[in-house]
Amino acid sequence: MWYNEGLQIGGLPQMEVKGMEQRNNVALSSLSGVGPVRSGKLAKLGLERLSDVLWHFPLRYEDRRKVYTVREAPEGQMCCVKAMVAQLPQLSRVRSGIELVKVRCVDDTGVLNLTFFHQSYLRHTFSPGDQYVFYGKVERQGRGISMVNPLFEKEGEEKYTGRIVPVYPLTAGVHNALLMNLAQLAVEQLAPTVEEVLPLWVREEYHLCQQEFALQNIHFPQSFEGLEWARRRLIFEELLTLTCGLAMLKGRRQHFDGLRLAPHSPEEFQSLLPFIPTDAQRRAMEDIFHDVTSGQSMNRLVQGDVGSGKTAVAAYGAWVTALSGMQCALMAPTELLAEQHYRTLSTLLGPSGIRVELLTGSVKGAGRKKLLQALASGDVQVLVGTHALFSQGVEYHRLGLVIADEQHRFGVAQRGALAAKGGEIPPHVLVMSATPIPRTLALMIYGDMEVSIIDQLPPGRTPVSTYVVGEDKRQRMYGFVRTQVGQGRQVYLVCPAVEENGGEDEEGQTSLFPAMDLKAVTTYAKHLQEQVFPDLKVGFVHGKMKSKDKEAIMSAFAAGEIQVLVSTTVIEVGVDVPNATLMIVENADRFGLSQLHQLRGRVGRGKHESYCVLVTASRSETARQRLRVLTQTTDGFQIAQEDLRLRGPGDFFGQRQHGLPQLKVADFASDLEVLNQARQAAQALVDGDPDLTQAQHLPLRRRVEHMFRDNPDIFH
Repeated sequence: MWYNEGLQIGGLPQMEVKGMEQRNNVALSSLSGVGPVRSGKLAKLGLERLSDVLWHFPLRYEDRRKVYTVREAPEGQMCCVKAMVAQLPQLSRVRSGIELVKVRCVDDTGVLNLTFFHQSYLRHTFSPGDQYVFYGKVERQGRGISMVNPLFEKEGEEKYTGRIVPVYPLTAGVHNALLMNLAQLAVEQLAPTVEEVLPLWVREEYHLCQQEFALQNIHFPQSFEGLEWARRRLIFEELLTLTCGLAMLKGRRQHFDGLRLAPHSPEEFQSLLPFIPTDAQRRAMEDIFHDVTSGQSMNRLVQGDVGSGKTAVAAYGAWVTALSGMQCALMAPTELLAEQHYRTLSTLLGPSGIRVELLTGSVKGAGRKKLLQALASGDVQVLVGTHALFSQGVEYHRLGLVIADEQHRFGVAQRGALAAKGGEIPPHVLVMSATPIPRTLALMIYGDMEVSIIDQLPPGRTPVSTYVVGEDKRQRMYGFVRTQVGQGRQVYLVCPAVEENGGEDEEGQTSLFPAMDLKAVTTYAKHLQEQVFPDLKVGFVHGKMKSKDKEAIMSAFAAGEIQVLVSTTVIEVGVDVPNATLMIVENADRFGLSQLHQLRGRVGRGKHESYCVLVTASRSETARQRLRVLTQTTDGFQIAQEDLRLRGPGDFFGQRQHGLPQLKVADFASDLEVLNQARQAAQALVDGDPDLTQAQHLPLRRRVEHMFRDNPDIFH
């Protein structure tokens, strides 16, 4: 295999490169053994210079330290076996021109039979009497064993066996051996010269190894203990760097001059509301009041569970902005949500004489021109819409507040583009998120923002009864769908995303219901319409549909024209349909708890009793126990904490947080303890040296600037 491809990487060009900067800038294409073709493929991994390789860490490691005899080799496992070639290799051709090279090897304990496919050149490689170490999967054959296409090295020349071997992220045309050779060169040439970014007191207080040791052992660990020391050091450093950058960003924003709004108190606004706000809503409004009257720029996240009343809090911000003679722009991720916010804000703010308008891609022609003129003149005080709010030609008279709904749909750059629509003094920024995140994680991820948490639900919210059922209850479940529709209600039925394939659950069990084998939503919807509910109106929606088609289906469902809506999680953040009382989630064990909680929040929004049914074909008690968490609590923050513990942060963020640097080694969930320590250290560093300009902190500052290099405007 790839041990025989001669992937030997030559030294640095011109043999002698002086200075750290020159070494860092060595192009991989200039190294002998790489060349233009391989360098092009390496570039797909983001590897263009030798220094890039140093920070391209392995995905996992294979323990090849133990070398077995034929008799000791564990069946069914990947391992190293040392044996002697006993006879000349035999080349044969079987069906369809398949070439096989068979090699018989022996040791004092038995026989090792090797088979190599389509590698006829190997018949000239092995000579009887030569000793080799073979690495492959062991299969028992009587008293002997066999391997297919093993990796191999001649005894005394071992480089990839007898050690812990790093396995790197790869791409087509780039083998692990190539990256190992490049990494070896990078570690030898660059690791000793990388500047230490952590001050001595930080390393001592948190028991962290030195930079050079960490870089050597993350690539080529001598032991798994050394690997753990290296990982912990690099995770700490990465989280510290990120936290320092966000803290510096927050510090700069706190020193920005902000628009000072008129001191209209939350109590004054609450008297206009048709309901009594919760204590949590009041606290969030007080936070906003303090921010917008402080003379400094507000950059606040209002985080609350589904249905906790975040829109009312946002309405207070819009109200106080309008009364201060300025304008507010509220940005939503979809036209349907924008229309929903428009109706809500019009109802809440209209009686105060505040003009609320809607701007989406659907607003065209003379209507759009008239609206933009009213906006530019200041006649429109609150504008609700999608990304159209910051498109070309949209000019504000005096933009005082930007509200973004659903943080994970809008990144720093998009918020910044809208904020740039303001004057010399940037508008205040308020972000709403319905994704419950434990406070520690929220402070990290939204480190550039202040956080207000709404941890209460308004009275009168209909509780949603939640059940976990197996495939054996499917027909009863379909009967319950009919019962709900018969009472005039509507039903959501959610499947995993259309791009997923395969029919096994997390325990390798196949679903008992064929349509649930992760087939396209369209296939399942057709099955339901034709075979299960031929007398009902079944619709479907998924993320690969065109936006206008999705909007049309959701509008039809909201209008009651569709009784059963089959969907992917595209409806996770969706329009309110108070008449929808039943949420069914197929293959629920494939979803994170927080995502299931979000989906459950789509029902129970009206006066009718509501239900959530989680269907699973999994026979794993662990999987079912995890789902039962949702039957025991409706507290999104408690569910989120459990989700973090069980599955990690991927369920909170379907994609990486836009605008934040991507982490190489740290994991927000499994590295929570290190995260807390890194936050403590970062706070101490930034408190004493806000811009990290002291001599001992300059290496860390350079690392912060490098981490945020893709977002150079983030600090402005």
